[in-house]
Amino acid sequence: MKNLFVMTIALLVAMTGMSQKFYTKNGQINFDATSPASPEKIEGINRSATCVVDTKSGNMQFAALMKGFAFERALMEEHFNENYVESDKYPKAEFKGEIKNSDKVDFTKDGNYTVKIKGKLTMHGESNDVETEAKISIQNGKIKATADLNVLLSDYKVSIPGLVADKVSKTVKISVSCLLEPLKS
Repeated sequence: MKNLFVMTIALLVAMTGMSQKFYTKNGQINFDATSPASPEKIEGINRSATCVVDTKSGNMQFAALMKGFAFERALMEEHFNENYVESDKYPKAEFKGEIKNSDKVDFTKDGNYTVKIKGKLTMHGESNDVETEAKISIQNGKIKATADLNVLLSDYKVSIPGLVADKVSKTVKISVSCLLEPLKS
């Protein structure tokens, strides 16, 4: 009986080791909402996004506080938070999904992979299915992940006032870059 208990504990420890989770709290999100008619760039950057990836299941979760986006001009940042994404009412954006072909990635050794990401993006109180390709690079036990995604502001009920409608693109390009390290339990 004692041997069975020891074997069960050893098996659980081995299985936990297979389901390695990687984490960052310094993920970077850039977005570009510049329209061709705009005389200035409409870009924001957030360097404090969190991300967790389970390498066994391929499940992942990503979150960013909307007030974490910085802009070149303070007035643009104010308009972003107060008028467009309403940061006080909708404080964060979140993605919950999975790496669809995670079984093709060997997370235990250095290498580069192209994967498909699929899940739900929630922003401004609206959730929509999204799918894109991502690049994963494994180096020295860390994961670097990058992805680009285009979203329609109307899908997330983000309204642009008529006065600046020609300056803000209706489709926003979002770029994500994360360096993830093993999550210590």
